[in-house]
Amino acid sequence: MIVGVLGGGQLGRMLALAGYPLGLRFRLLDPSAESPAGHLAELHVGAYDDPDALVRFADGLDVATYEFENVPGEATRILESRLPVFPPSVGLTTAQDRLAEKRLFERLAIPLPAYAAIDSQDDLQNGVRRIGLPAILKTRRLGYDGKGQIVLSAPEDVTTAFEDLGGVPCVLEQRIALRRELSVLAARGRDGATACYPLVQNTHREGILRVSVAPAADVGALQAEAEVYARRLLDALEYVGLLALELFVDDRDGSLLANEIAPRVHNSGHWTIEGAETSQFENHLRAILGLPLGSTAPRGYSAMVNLIGTVPATEDILAIPGAHLHLYGKSPRPGRKLGHVTVTADSARARDELLKKVLSIVGG
Repeated sequence: MIVGVLGGGQLGRMLALAGYPLGLRFRLLDPSAESPAGHLAELHVGAYDDPDALVRFADGLDVATYEFENVPGEATRILESRLPVFPPSVGLTTAQDRLAEKRLFERLAIPLPAYAAIDSQDDLQNGVRRIGLPAILKTRRLGYDGKGQIVLSAPEDVTTAFEDLGGVPCVLEQRIALRRELSVLAARGRDGATACYPLVQNTHREGILRVSVAPAADVGALQAEAEVYARRLLDALEYVGLLALELFVDDRDGSLLANEIAPRVHNSGHWTIEGAETSQFENHLRAILGLPLGSTAPRGYSAMVNLIGTVPATEDILAIPGAHLHLYGKSPRPGRKLGHVTVTADSARARDELLKKVLSIVGG
């Protein structure tokens, strides 16, 4: 079977690596001839909004998916007229619009921080009066890894914030004190069967994920609560594939609050390659192909460290027992995800010691 992937970045690369043992073949569509997955699969270079490129890309595919959520919704609709495309376009378009996403959370009774739709400077002033400060102003579309947002801490920050973000539609979010940040990864098959991974604890810096620890410690009833929310989303969207739900733990009472969803395999799930019975990438492929979902049980204790901007010496990482290095074939650039390191161990204490060793080399 041939799987088409919109996007040739590192997530497309890892999807292909997970699929080859299953006897799958892959075809990628990406605007760049230098995409990280390009040497692993057949690469079609073309724009995502080019109907002719999409038709050529679709010819002979059995199923198509995507590796990032900024794919134009029209591209998935063109492909859907020719072959199965998963996740469905409604999941993609909902995740592309922060306001639509928040309204979905509300409809499904998934708690979230207070917010307001912002379409003008007057809306922003009114939103700040209602929500208060501190708050975060985010563009409704195209923001990721800390882009497209401004933290508002004092009244003077509000004056030009809407213009500073280009005067485009935004959402204003209450900025709460966080106890920690978690994510739950969940897969849903074509038959409606679902499977959830253990909660992951995430650490961000400058809006970019730096470290994920799995399973997250001391989550108690939060695991079951997060799974309930994830399954509500999967069923409401008639979803097929892997979905990530990012969550905040409110420092005031320890409750879960939804942040956002990602309709794809997710950075906080990279640990599953070595650290789970079935990786998120394989389960995504199983789901979209109509195959039985694999076990999401962890294999001991894991941690993942993103390599941002620079790559340490390979020999330094590989000298650490239990360390697994993944390089994406990208040229260095500040703020760019160039690879990741996963450590695995039989206990949380041993895992944490290995994580310290990796961080002493990588920094952070």
